Amino acid sequence: MSERPGADAPGPDLVAWVQEQWRRERPDLDVAPIGIIGRLHRLAGRLDEELLLVYGRYDLGEGEFDVLATLRRNGPPYELVAGEIARYTIVTSGAVTKRVDRLEAAGLVTRRPSAADGRSRVVALTDAGLRVIDAAFTAHIRNEHRLLDVLDADERAQLEALLTRWLAAFDG
Repeated sequence: MSERPGADAPGPDLVAWVQEQWRRERPDLDVAPIGIIGRLHRLAGRLDEELLLVYGRYDLGEGEFDVLATLRRNGPPYELVAGEIARYTIVTSGAVTKRVDRLEAAGLVTRRPSAADGRSRVVALTDAGLRVIDAAFTAHIRNEHRLLDVLDADERAQLEALLTRWLAAFDG
């Protein structure tokens, strides 16, 4: 243990402890943003862990789940050109290729040349892929409800509105 004041281990709120250390060390700076950004960062990490546990039950990583979900939510015939998958999942075409390779090897998607453009490949859910994503998505939504259960309906609506507004400032 350090002999420096305030160097004791943090209590249950690590972010508040970090803020207090910075207030002591840099009283010239307003460190209030750490309270929000730090907590969001820690929460995002914890949420990722919780989401990945569900995906793992279906032998999926986050990327594979994302590709299957993108194909499924676009409706029948559950197929898209690889470039569309990249656009809808906000990843590079190279990342989509790796994800699709893994899904194809698992028998969850197929690939064929596009009739409209021979250079493009159409990725389609197989029957097995449809069954997996339907089961995985059901579990995923159940899990997301569980993760949000600590907030009441009004708090969830407020948080969604705030996050939507904040994200729009970056995406706009």
